Amino acid sequence: MNILKKGFAVVLCLLLGNILMAQPANDWMLANQYFNAGEYEKALVYFEKRYDFDPMGSYEGYLKCFIALRQYSEAEKLIKKHIKKSDNDAPLYVDWGSLYEIQLDDAKAKEYYDKAIKELRNDQNSYITLAQKFIEKGHVDKAVSTYQSGRKNMKGAYPFIFELADAYGQLQESDKMIEEYLSIPEVAPEYIPNLQTILQNKLNTDFEGALADKLRSGLLKKIQQNPDEPTLNNLLYWLLVQEKDFDTALMQAKALDKRFDRNGQRIMSLGTLCISNQIYSTAEDCFQYLIDNYKENRGIYTHARQQQIYALDMRITSQNNYTPADLTKLSNAYDEAISELGTNATTADLMRGRAHLKAFYLHQIDEADSLLEVLITIPGITPEDLAQIKLELGDILVLKNEVWDALLYYGQVDKDFKHDELGREAKFRVARVYYYEGQFDWASGQLNVLKAATTQLISNDAMSLALLIQDNITVDTNPIPLLIYSKADLLAFQNKGDEAIVLLDSLAKEFPGHSLSDDLYFKKAEIYAKRSDYDNALKLYNEVTLHYGDDVLADDSQFRIADILENIKKDKPAAMAAYELMLQHYPGSLFIMEARKRFRALRGDKIN
Repeated sequence: MNILKKGFAVVLCLLLGNILMAQPANDWMLANQYFNAGEYEKALVYFEKRYDFDPMGSYEGYLKCFIALRQYSEAEKLIKKHIKKSDNDAPLYVDWGSLYEIQLDDAKAKEYYDKAIKELRNDQNSYITLAQKFIEKGHVDKAVSTYQSGRKNMKGAYPFIFELADAYGQLQESDKMIEEYLSIPEVAPEYIPNLQTILQNKLNTDFEGALADKLRSGLLKKIQQNPDEPTLNNLLYWLLVQEKDFDTALMQAKALDKRFDRNGQRIMSLGTLCISNQIYSTAEDCFQYLIDNYKENRGIYTHARQQQIYALDMRITSQNNYTPADLTKLSNAYDEAISELGTNATTADLMRGRAHLKAFYLHQIDEADSLLEVLITIPGITPEDLAQIKLELGDILVLKNEVWDALLYYGQVDKDFKHDELGREAKFRVARVYYYEGQFDWASGQLNVLKAATTQLISNDAMSLALLIQDNITVDTNPIPLLIYSKADLLAFQNKGDEAIVLLDSLAKEFPGHSLSDDLYFKKAEIYAKRSDYDNALKLYNEVTLHYGDDVLADDSQFRIADILENIKKDKPAAMAAYELMLQHYPGSLFIMEARKRFRALRGDKIN
């Protein structure tokens, strides 16, 4: 019996203990619930109960309730009481000063703010805590004074650079902010990655370029004072790349390569970056520097030689304003490079590029096919290069209307790289063949698998095709318009522009006002632009923006209008107006950053 009584007593104690532990938790929940609802009198009751249990955790809410209810004398009593419990008085004197500031007693407020700084302990965390308290109360200037005192009193043990820079930023004192940031390469170079992260975030919202200009000026000034400091020079190069000022970045990269690096890797990376940003001329210059200066390094030389040809190819073919002479120049460049570097596994990309040029631009389709059939048998080709060759072969077979043979090559790549980008690209091309053949359900099935099989975004081309099919087989039960359009799309792919336009015109005539109308205008505009008929291209792109301004092709059309006006027509005022229209009407466009940059350049802003 005694054992039972003892057991009951233990259980009773545990239950009571749980009840007692749960009660403060409930008080805390109710205090915050009432506070967030603005019911400060009710919240005050629970904060008061909680304060006895957890003074450090409930002080802030307790004090805010007194202030919200204008019970200033009670608030002051709480601050005094809390000072006795706290081991860090300085932030509490800020609360005290703020309480007097609320009551418009600025003299008393200053007295306690000064006292806060006087009572401050001489360690890093104390300075940061007090400064954050000043910022919380709206006194960023006093936070600056706190950090400056910490820098002085701690004698450089911790310089408070990031904290001061952030405070100056809040005060809109950008010159002082930049001065702090630019001291990091010399004072604490180990924090440069942190600095780059912070600056990148700021530059992303620096739409007018004012911050970038000041950073560049400040860096140049410091480099002039200490030209042999590599961290400053590296930071300037990084800034130039962030601003996509690739020409100046190349100049800086050359200087760094000659004075500090001497390995060519920075310039190789810059050339690749220029290609990805479609700055092909600068990419060519990057690779030419490597060709001229690294002849003895076979690896660098060979890669640079091939990449320069690729950049030249993209510069000529991507603008659709090339001439027969441009294509001859490019063909000769391929021939010279292959003659120099040889026909082997390391030059597979070069030979594939040559075949693509012959098939899609020089209309030497059979010769291109033969080149790739030989290339596919060369020993030592990597699986990735072999897959790219098969994709190219598939495309050439589509040119020749041998679409089912093309599917065999695409299918091999899909099988070999099922979970890789190459596999996704192959699956898209399979879907495109089904679309060209009018088998829209099969095409949609492939695209749906493509979207579901990866967490990564599928290509813009794949997404556009998926939307095109979806919009025109679910809304319209008549398949004829999409069948006509897909056939015209295939003809355009096969460089049969005249036949494609005839089909598109027949579609417009037979099905006026169809949901494909914007796609029809856009496709015709692309065909005319590829044939250098820019007047007709502009008219058609304008049709899209004027009559289908809310559709997915409108921003693309507007950007192409501006691009033609700027780079083909050389009409600066009209190009500026077109870019400005894009900035106003399509702020969410993928082209918006490039449009903003071009607009600023045309306006004459200081970008470099």
